[in-house]
Amino acid sequence: MFQDHFSAQAADYRRYRPGYPDALIAFVASAAPSQTLALDVATGNGQAAQLLARHFASVFASDASAAQLKAAQPHPRVCYLLHRAERLPFRAGAVDAIAVAQAAHWFDLDAFYSEARRVLRPGGVVALWTYSGVRVGAPFDAVIERFYSGVVGPYWPAERCHVEQEYRKLPFPFTELPAPQFAYCADWSLEQLLGYVGTWSAVAGYRRARGVDPLAALAAELASHWPADQSRAVRFPVHLRIGRI
Repeated sequence: MFQDHFSAQAADYRRYRPGYPDALIAFVASAAPSQTLALDVATGNGQAAQLLARHFASVFASDASAAQLKAAQPHPRVCYLLHRAERLPFRAGAVDAIAVAQAAHWFDLDAFYSEARRVLRPGGVVALWTYSGVRVGAPFDAVIERFYSGVVGPYWPAERCHVEQEYRKLPFPFTELPAPQFAYCADWSLEQLLGYVGTWSAVAGYRRARGVDPLAALAAELASHWPADQSRAVRFPVHLRIGRI
């Protein structure tokens, strides 16, 4: 079994989850010993895998959720696989780079790291990244933070602490490489922002526990400052840890 917080909203995950900076993907690819084969673990709908395919000849994208993979976007250089992160179906020394986007905090890290060492070729890299909360600016950030911490705060899984700590305290037993700061930026409508918030595991937990949707009150509060026909710049700081075996 694995902690499946996202299969039920796989379609919304594909539609509303933010992407990742092109510069981050290029940086990871440049650190790999070659650009032959990359493995995107816990790929979800394949957001990172699609970007990795711009730099690697082949990308294998795996997830333990069949529902997530069913919603994945096809790509001629991406092969999707259904399996867990802790048991990788690859021969030893076959992979140049392993990427894990916004998911490493759910893993049995000891088991995953053991498999990473096995399947990576000499000099291969492990890259884990996570993004912080969305930034829109005043007065929206304060409203979203109250919702995050106060309204749905009790329903975040314990592993969420690693995201809040920007992966700084996540065990990482590799030769770590210095990494620059990255951010994902886009123009979103209020509907897109609310759709993204609706994919949070804490929102799903709130709905299950209380039988009501907390997004209605949030939507009303934000809409008083954000007309439906307007888009606003959103920013997600992205925090990368990358190391070589």
